[in-house]
Parts: sequence; C-alpha cells; structure tokens
Amino acid sequence: MEQPTAETALRALDVLVGEWTMEARPPGGEPWPGGGRVTFDWHDSGAHLIMRSSVDLPEAPDSTSVIGCDAANGTYYQLYSDERGVCRVYEMSIGDGEWTLSRMGAPFPQRFSATISADGATITGRWEKAEDTTNFTIDFELIYQRARTAATEPDSSA
Repeated sequence: MEQPTAETALRALDVLVGEWTMEARPPGGEPWPGGGRVTFDWHDSGAHLIMRSSVDLPEAPDSTSVIGCDAANGTYYQLYSDERGVCRVYEMSIGDGEWTLSRMGAPFPQRFSATISADGATITGRWEKAEDTTNFTIDFELIYQRARTAATEPDSSA
C-alpha cells in the first residue's frame, strides 16, 4: 500500500518560515515592555518546522516548539516546551490566512487564533484561556512582524 506524504500539508507552513519580531499586550492595553523574537526554520528532515521564541520580559519564558502533521490526513500538531519545563501538545490548523492552536486539557484549556496578512508580513492574534472548555477569556494579544524570510525549505520527499 502506498503511504500518503505530507508535502502539500507542509507547504501550508511556508507562510511562517523566517524571523519575526513579536509584541505582546494585555487585552486592549499597551505593549508589555521589551519585545520578542520568533524564528521558524525547517528541521533538517524537512518534515517538521521548528519554532523558537525569546522574550525580553523575565516572566515570559523562552520556548521551542516542533510543528508537524499527520501525512494521512493533514492534521497539524505543535509540541511546545519552555524553559520552565512546561510541555504541551496543541492541535493546529493553518490556511486561508488563519492560524489556530488549541488544547483542552489540564491545567487549563488554551487556544490561539490569528490572522495572517495577505502579504504574509504580519500575524495578529491572541491567546485565550479558560477554567473549563466553554468560558474563554483573552489572556494576551500578540503581533508578529516579519523581519526576514528564511531561504530553507522542506525536503519534498517528506
């Protein structure tokens, strides 16, 4: 039996590849002091996208995430970890100018929703949290501004 490949699904991640500056703010408030930096680079295998973020705010942890997909159905997942030792798995979707992440598990459900500008230069989103899976409130808002596009691409045999 021939196995499906993830090539088409992985191509949808190209919009994220590169370097970004990041600004975070409380809902409707002023930006938090210090900025942040996020990079998305293809893993050497070409089958996973590596996201690294650092923030110039002591209470905001630096993090690393691995983004991949189930080639059989194009479902995306993000494996998140940060310097506090926190590790989480998020279901993810991306396409048509939208990017979402969600997890409904303990210690609290979370979701991220963002809009990617038509030119791919800005991502505007927000993280939400809830005590249960129905009453979400905005935790913080994020704006990513593209600083540079990476030249590396995934291996088409992935």
